[in-house]
Amino acid sequence: MDARPPAPDSARFRSVLGNFPSGITAITSRDAQGGPVGMTVASFTSVSLDPPLVAFLPGKTSSTFPVIAERGTFCVNVLATDQERICGALSVSGGDKFAEVAWRPDPNGNPVIDGVVAWISCGVEAVHDAGDHYIVIGRVNGLDADSTASPLLFFRSRYNQLVSA
Repeated sequence: MDARPPAPDSARFRSVLGNFPSGITAITSRDAQGGPVGMTVASFTSVSLDPPLVAFLPGKTSSTFPVIAERGTFCVNVLATDQERICGALSVSGGDKFAEVAWRPDPNGNPVIDGVVAWISCGVEAVHDAGDHYIVIGRVNGLDADSTASPLLFFRSRYNQLVSA
């Protein structure tokens, strides 16, 4: 018999995991009409060097992820410390999220947001079911970084930035 201890309630789980700082990314793509779409995601990671793979974990309730999945390509934009406004704009549902967001196309035509720390252009390699989220694996086909920019961080339910020692 499998006697597993009970799972913690979701509020406690979120509170404890909030002690792990994460970077904030904007996952961008294009809709069927060619318009830009995007969402903010803190759950992003590298997966493999050979082949070059990354992953992000969108919630199953996301209205943006199905559009990204249908297109089959996306761009990961690592947001900079001065991009909290963009993070907020892409976090809401509905409306023109890109009304005041300057961008240029990546190799797949997806938005690279001006001023980001780094961008990573990908094709969807696989999507796995994971509780109330998906694990999306992307195969990298283009990337670049600005070594002078600092990342926007999320820690204990607040935005933060790196401080040099």
